[in-house]
Amino acid sequence: MSKSTENFRITNPIHFLALGFGSGLLPKAPGTYGTLAAIPLYLLLAPTSVSTYLAIVIIMSIAGIYICGKAAEDAGVPDHGAIVWDEIVGFLITMFLVPLTWQSIVVGFILFRIFDIFKPWPISYVDKNLHGGLGIMVDDILAGLASLACMHLIF
Repeated sequence: MSKSTENFRITNPIHFLALGFGSGLLPKAPGTYGTLAAIPLYLLLAPTSVSTYLAIVIIMSIAGIYICGKAAEDAGVPDHGAIVWDEIVGFLITMFLVPLTWQSIVVGFILFRIFDIFKPWPISYVDKNLHGGLGIMVDDILAGLASLACMHLIF
C-alpha cells in the first residue's frame, strides 16, 4: 500500500479535519505538525468551563473514530501518517485542567509527542491490535491520558 497523499482532498470536509486542517500533509513528522495544529484549539478551549472543554473533547473523540476511519478508507491505507485528528484530540486530553501557560503548553507538547511516538504499553498493544478509526483514535487517547497524568504531577 502506498503512503501517498494523492487520495486525500483538502476540499473534502472529512479529509480536512482528518488531516488536521492540512497540517498532516507537511512532508516530515506529520504527527508533530498535527499536535502543533492543536495548540490554537487548546487556546480557544482553555478559557471555557470544565464541562464545555470535556464535552468538546468527547465529541471530537467520538467523531474522530468516523473521521479517521473514513479518511483512512479513502486513502486506502489503514493508518496513514497524514491523518492527525487523533494527535489533535490527544493533545487536548493532555492539557485538560492544566494551567494555561507557555511552559505548560511546551511540556504538554513534548510529553504527548513522547508517548505518541514511543507508545509504551498499553498504548503499543492498542496500536497493534485495534484497527480502523477506533484503533487510530484510541492509541492517541491513551497517549493523551498518560501525558495528562504526568502534567498533573508537574503542574
